[in-house]
Amino acid sequence: MPDPRFSALLLILAGPFMGSFLALLADRLPRGEDVIVKPSHCRDCNARLRLRDLLPVLSFGLTRGRCRHCGAAIPPVTLYSEIIATGAAILAVLAGGGTIDIWLSAGFLWLLLVLTLCDLQWFRLPDLLTGMLFLITLGMAVRGGAMDQALIGAGLGAGAFLALRLGYHAIRGREGLGLGDVKLMAGLGAFAGPLDLPLLVLIAAFGALAVAGGGYLLDRTAQDTPLAVRKLPFGSALCAAAAILWLLRAGV
Repeated sequence: MPDPRFSALLLILAGPFMGSFLALLADRLPRGEDVIVKPSHCRDCNARLRLRDLLPVLSFGLTRGRCRHCGAAIPPVTLYSEIIATGAAILAVLAGGGTIDIWLSAGFLWLLLVLTLCDLQWFRLPDLLTGMLFLITLGMAVRGGAMDQALIGAGLGAGAFLALRLGYHAIRGREGLGLGDVKLMAGLGAFAGPLDLPLLVLIAAFGALAVAGGGYLLDRTAQDTPLAVRKLPFGSALCAAAAILWLLRAGV
């Protein structure tokens, strides 16, 4: 077993690079593009990006957020993802535990981040990511000796959201909850367990309503569309609520 201090340092150093990769996943997975073999490139001029273009945080600062080849603006979401992913790694280390525990915590927070980015940008939650989240939460449950609670929470979370999806469609005749949210709740339900599951959903609901209501009041052009029929990225609210619940449990 490697020295926990070395593992913690390695995790923090990996944070910004993981953030860059998460931004790439959020950009390519919803488009159905390859995320492994296809080299990084500028979306505007299609120029292949070299190592000096891909250094987390540093490259964005040196180029002032613009492509070296065509001058097109680089989406700042990449920079934000690198910073947040590094912060998540630091929080995982501060939460304590063994090497496996801190890497599982970081993996959990990183997946919440990339799922949030996907939902905010595309209103999509890729199956690959929700599946990985479910596996990581099961791993966390094994480490915590709470596999039975995780499985019950997963069943309740996914089952309740599936019922909501089917019921809304039957009553209103249109989709009100994406299937991706149902799959997401399998992982989040496994993390929260049956006792904290209502709290997680409540935090997400209040957060989503607050953001949607604030945006509705501030954006005059959006007021032409009734708030009740506006499309909301509820998956991102659920991920944010799970991060809050993780922080409360970790006490960091």
